[in-house]
Amino acid sequence: MDDANSYDLVILGGGAAAFAAVTEADRRGLSTAMVNAGLPIGGTCVNVGCVPSKRLLAVAESAFAPRDNPFDAVRYGDGEPNVDWAAALDGTDELVDRFRRENYVDVAEQFETDVYEGYGQLTDDTTIEVVDGPDEGARITGEKALVATGSSPRAPPIDGLGAVDYCTSETILEEHDLPERLVMIGGGYIALEWGQILHRVGVDVTVLQRSDRVLSGMEGQLGREVKRAFEEEGVEVVTGTDFERVRGPATDGGTDAGPEATGSGVAVEVTVDGAERTVTGDALFVATGVRPNSEGIGLGTVGIETNDDGTIHVDTHFRTTNPDIYAAGDVIGEPELETAAAKEGNHAVKNAFGNEGVSIDYDAVPSVVFTSPEVASVGTTELEYTEEHGTCSCRTVQMGDVPRAKAVKDTDGLVQVVKHHETDEIVGVHMVGPRAADMIMEATLAVKF
Repeated sequence: MDDANSYDLVILGGGAAAFAAVTEADRRGLSTAMVNAGLPIGGTCVNVGCVPSKRLLAVAESAFAPRDNPFDAVRYGDGEPNVDWAAALDGTDELVDRFRRENYVDVAEQFETDVYEGYGQLTDDTTIEVVDGPDEGARITGEKALVATGSSPRAPPIDGLGAVDYCTSETILEEHDLPERLVMIGGGYIALEWGQILHRVGVDVTVLQRSDRVLSGMEGQLGREVKRAFEEEGVEVVTGTDFERVRGPATDGGTDAGPEATGSGVAVEVTVDGAERTVTGDALFVATGVRPNSEGIGLGTVGIETNDDGTIHVDTHFRTTNPDIYAAGDVIGEPELETAAAKEGNHAVKNAFGNEGVSIDYDAVPSVVFTSPEVASVGTTELEYTEEHGTCSCRTVQMGDVPRAKAVKDTDGLVQVVKHHETDEIVGVHMVGPRAADMIMEATLAVKF
């Protein structure tokens, strides 16, 4: 349209996928602009995900190290480590601010990418209008468009949950005062990483998971091993949980959680193995996955179809059902990893402007959980292989049988290798243990090549 600023590529979103797209576009000499709302520039990973959680995992590990010391020859003082949580968050905020500036804000300036702040909607094919926020009224249009709006924490449909205050992976970074007891709903990587962080800095944590094991999307042995390690450390992990109701105090808005709302704290009513139980805490943390940020951004207006779960439907080249618009990152669904999002954004630009036809082999994309012990996985699981072939050539080695692990008294974990039953080709590797996040890269090469 006449009143719209024109570019080669316009992007709705400002996270990893968006900036990978900008980088590839700059390499091709293309002009770019993006519209960003919600989280600050940089998206989930730098602001509320990878960067702050890994920083705080390191803080928590340092606090826990004296208690976990296995060697009689090493002695610490009698006093327990004292963690200043507010100081830990302040240091994390400084790190996040620096990373955001160096890796995103400065990059946008270097590539001369125009950044529009506010809530954007697709209004006419590849035209984006800022409908709310600092740049409200601005319109940008491009030869091609990319939707990279990411995802947000998802709340499960549990009776009473909407009437109580609870933390998510985004809001916990604003909590400078820690509770004494916390109930964690969820058993995925976010729940486990944050559960261990909070436990190690002094919070009594109970993890409630609906399925029969934590890390239910990964190889079964991994979740069982992590559950055992957590319980040895003092974190209660309850699996196979049917959630009945959440009760809590009045919210800030004055709406209580029902006639039986508690005076303070929160109560989660569950059924486990047929028995009713109420788990109480001073605070509630909900980490039950994410939902795509695909509503209210004009997808239907420009002919973009979504899947049943709200993710944008794309082909293997990241093109939507509108041939001029591509999508990348969490908004198109799993694996919902920062590294994958960046690769998707890069490939979307290559396909949109170079007709290169590049795609991603998701079977060779590793997943890592940065708990202690670490968890890492790539490729096919034993169950997946058995369901497809009726048999599985799998081998599992316990860390307790590894001489080096025994020598350093760090025997939590295992390594499982899934091989093709006819060719012995390695098709999957799954591990729990020290430095699993580093070792999985070698396993990824074995699976890929």
